[in-house]
Amino acid sequence: MEFGLFVQGYVPAARAEVDPEAEHKALIEETEYVIQADKSGFKYAWASEHHFLEEYSHLSANDVYLGYLAHATERIHLGSGIFNPLAPVNHPVKVAEKVAMLDHLSEGRFEFGSGRGAGSHEILGFMPGVTDMNHTKELWEETIAEFPKMWLQDEYVGFQGKHWSLPPRKILPKPYGKSHPAMWYAAGSPSSYAMAARKGLGVLGFSVQKVSDMEWVVDSYKTAVKDAEPVGGFVNDNVMVTSTAICAETHAKAVEIAVGGGLNYLQSLLFRYHDTFPRPEGIPEWPELLPEYSEEIIELLIAEELMICGDPDEVLRQCRRWEQAGADQLSFGLPIGISREDTMNSIRLIGEHVIPKIDTDPVHRTSRFRAAA
Repeated sequence: MEFGLFVQGYVPAARAEVDPEAEHKALIEETEYVIQADKSGFKYAWASEHHFLEEYSHLSANDVYLGYLAHATERIHLGSGIFNPLAPVNHPVKVAEKVAMLDHLSEGRFEFGSGRGAGSHEILGFMPGVTDMNHTKELWEETIAEFPKMWLQDEYVGFQGKHWSLPPRKILPKPYGKSHPAMWYAAGSPSSYAMAARKGLGVLGFSVQKVSDMEWVVDSYKTAVKDAEPVGGFVNDNVMVTSTAICAETHAKAVEIAVGGGLNYLQSLLFRYHDTFPRPEGIPEWPELLPEYSEEIIELLIAEELMICGDPDEVLRQCRRWEQAGADQLSFGLPIGISREDTMNSIRLIGEHVIPKIDTDPVHRTSRFRAAA
């Protein structure tokens, strides 16, 4: 199992109210986390693209952000988690150009994750009047198979669709080297996993809550991907899942950090904006918040495998559970509610004590798929 980091520009009101530079500091700190992850043996860093989602994610121009990281890092793969390729948000040709440019700047380290937007607040900002949020599926389905053609055809034959069109044109630059970056899809439901598998796409599993929910979802993906008809140049047989992770020298210290991290607020914001995700029982409607996490709640979340938290040996055992469930990649969300020092320490401890014992292959899984293609 490989390891990644997920950043999104989280700027909670509690931080912004006491620091006029909170937004700036949050974005700069998250670049530091990725740079440290690169040094600590993580293989992937994913940067979100969200619009209008106050507090939850201020990382809107992730192409700019990833371009900076391409120069600031050496070996870590940098992924769009996601680029939104729906024509009313980003013209598909512009997305294809950004992907190829980042592939060059990173010298083949870029990973192309796509998706359909976070929920009604974001979607209606670009498509006012839409009454069915599943409308975005039609736009995405129309577009996704065109990207490999734009990259690999000397002159793209052009496209005439329902939602966008383009006459024959040379789409430049072409990707770095042969083939094209690995393609991923941000899945919000089990049916989305199966759809991604049929198209030969890797899954960015932002919706999986716990290990026990993971096993049957991965199994269904792995079954379907065997018969994939890939939209790209190769099958990216890959499931990435995300989990909050806090690692400290002792169990007591890790729990103390988690209690003070405001994690209940981040989780409440997630379901405020991701209203197209299934809402687990007990999650209140915004602006009502989940109760603040006490030490007892943190211990329960750990026991229920809903977060990774503890000393290095405990975190190693918790990560092995995800490996046993079939995850190909485990990416950690490290919210800014936790101090910069504690977050950097988590990354260093995981890199020193956990990753070398699980990810023993120096070659990125997606690099191997691309080379074979």
